[in-house]
Amino acid sequence: MESPDLLRPYRSRLIALERRSPLTVSAYESEIKRFLEWSVREGLDIKNLSGMDLSRYLTLRRVQDHLDSRSIAKGISALRSFGRFLVDEGIRKDNPAQLLELPKRTLRIPRVLSQETVEGVLGRIDTTTPTGLRDRCLFELVYSAGLRVSEAVGMDVTDVYFSEGVIRVRGKGKKERLVPFGGEARFWLHRYLSEGRPLLSKQRQSSALFIGRSGKRLSRKGIWKNYSQVAILEGTSSKLHTLRHSFATELLAGGADLRSVQELLGHADLGTTQIYTHVDNRLLKESHHRYIPQLRGYRE
Repeated sequence: MESPDLLRPYRSRLIALERRSPLTVSAYESEIKRFLEWSVREGLDIKNLSGMDLSRYLTLRRVQDHLDSRSIAKGISALRSFGRFLVDEGIRKDNPAQLLELPKRTLRIPRVLSQETVEGVLGRIDTTTPTGLRDRCLFELVYSAGLRVSEAVGMDVTDVYFSEGVIRVRGKGKKERLVPFGGEARFWLHRYLSEGRPLLSKQRQSSALFIGRSGKRLSRKGIWKNYSQVAILEGTSSKLHTLRHSFATELLAGGADLRSVQELLGHADLGTTQIYTHVDNRLLKESHHRYIPQLRGYRE
């Protein structure tokens, strides 16, 4: 079997045997496709690749694509998975990717926005159109409930419970959780569902909460693009995921405990949630440096 022909059965394995999420399947498939193309250019036989060859590939990826340690770790995970596939298929007797060491994860403090900036970004959306109502509702919900983009995309109309003030969210690993949403999100949900979505659906049957002009479920790329456009108008280069970061930071700053924030965000590991305490501490230091000199001068 030629290297390019390995992708299809490997993808089937990811779905059926390893039971990977659609996002992971897409990421692994993309990484292995890139790897196989590199091995062909280098004149390397997949049957005889060594751990050193894999290290050369990852070094090239790190330099050319400016990958951080987290992205490299994902690449190694993909290569290990592909190595297991080659062994199980009898193409190789060993998995050289097992020799690769995962890089130490560096602490990356997420970027957050102030409430004023968030309001400014959302206020830039033209809500006189069906797509504008949809985007305002979607971004409000991401901010109000701390959703991942994939979670917002995956929501159905039946996942909104107005009387209880909660939404049902399907997170990583298809784990479900109930998350409360605020009054502002409730207002825009009502408007979108009554005024915007009916015009977008064009009488087509779709269970999706957020749909495009075709009446079909909105894609992640479409959401990212729409947010970037209004963010630029407000003078910020923030990403949509920044609204989720801002949600978590505001909760902790308001006195919420880590466990509660972990549950709301759908984090499997409390350590992932703890990074937002560093954000809060950084904001406190900035406020200290900004205001303490003024207070000291006042006392003098």
